[in-house]
Amino acid sequence: MSEQLALSVDRANAGATAEPTATGHDTAYLRVFVFALFFFFGGITSLNDVIIPKLKELFTLSYAEVMTVQSAFFGAYFIISLPAAAVVRRIGYMRSAVAGLLLMMAGCLLFIPASSSALFEMFLIALFIVAAGITVVQVVANPLISLLGRPATVHSRLTFAQAFNSLGTTIFPYVGSALILGSLSRVDPKTLAGAALSSYRAQETHVIGGTYLGLALTLLALASLVWWYRNHLREHRIPGSSWGEALGLLKVPRFIFGASCIFLYVGAEVAIGSLIVNYLMQSDVLGLGQRAAGEHVPLYWGGAMVGRFIGSYLLRLFSPGKVLAVAAAGVMSLLFISSHTSGAVSGFSLLAIGLCNSIMFPTIFSLASEGLGPRAASASGIIAVAIVGGAVIPPLTGHVADVFSLRTALIVPAICHVGILAYGIYARRPATAAVQV
Repeated sequence: MSEQLALSVDRANAGATAEPTATGHDTAYLRVFVFALFFFFGGITSLNDVIIPKLKELFTLSYAEVMTVQSAFFGAYFIISLPAAAVVRRIGYMRSAVAGLLLMMAGCLLFIPASSSALFEMFLIALFIVAAGITVVQVVANPLISLLGRPATVHSRLTFAQAFNSLGTTIFPYVGSALILGSLSRVDPKTLAGAALSSYRAQETHVIGGTYLGLALTLLALASLVWWYRNHLREHRIPGSSWGEALGLLKVPRFIFGASCIFLYVGAEVAIGSLIVNYLMQSDVLGLGQRAAGEHVPLYWGGAMVGRFIGSYLLRLFSPGKVLAVAAAGVMSLLFISSHTSGAVSGFSLLAIGLCNSIMFPTIFSLASEGLGPRAASASGIIAVAIVGGAVIPPLTGHVADVFSLRTALIVPAICHVGILAYGIYARRPATAAVQV
């Protein structure tokens, strides 16, 4: 999910504020805080892949049921995305960042009563609040980092910032596995009932609450720092743009095809990441314990970090559409290999998918927005809503796993990548403004 977290939400620019300005000294501090935002919202999102197997065992859930974790989380993008843009238009970048961080902190704190109640639904509410805060932070982070420096270096700044996002998605699952999955007892929840089961769940979920309490305190410190520097960025409000006009972009085939592929990509990426731990635990794959399997998740996201830098070079040499098509074909091949082999080949071919996924989100985004001119900012706002694919496709994948098997369930993300491959071929030639309007 590191790519979808790197969404350029320039809709805030379209109607939020004129380009903010800061002195050279202030700019350096502001960049550091934006890098920290990327690191934390990427890392916290990737923790979902760790708590899913934990909650599945504790609440004896099916794969379809536990995938509602991702539905609760990514559903926030669909609900909060456009209101978040309105918040930025009203109060500006810095204050919006503080609001988003405090909302994330509130969601993390909700894990404490969720752990005390030992109710699965409470965890879903907490995750939704965390994701709502992340949505607000994303609206701020990408356009702000692009403005904190010379236009000629905007690409390098965005790439560097996205590297911090990938760093978060690589580190957090490893630490989370040690703290959350490493605490699992040897008791099988299926053998318990009544008060004994409730007591066991409360005891085992306590470590989740403790982990997120630590995150909440860290977010509070970061929010305080941002508030301290809130006046170091001079912002000048200008009237917002009409979202009704932006909906006219839905009539542009290249754009709507691209937005649909964002839906498919995010859904497929999140589904694969959510199944990694349980997949690697299978006796015919790697046969790992929960903690050991969880510690392999960073390989998936770390591959995405490495692939981003490799892809940035390849995109200079070849058509973005062709690179996208090849990457999608690579994912489909790896899914086929993983589902039709066993042992290390099966496990590591699934983890290698992160490498191919790395360039997909930004490439789909840029291809869909190409040639739109001044409407590109509005386009990014509409594309943001398509991230809701992360709430829809994972439960569907989980349902297939329940009915058939985890191996069979890989066909769902494979089908998603068929659509992405088709878009790469469709958009292999540069778009022209004349075509897009």
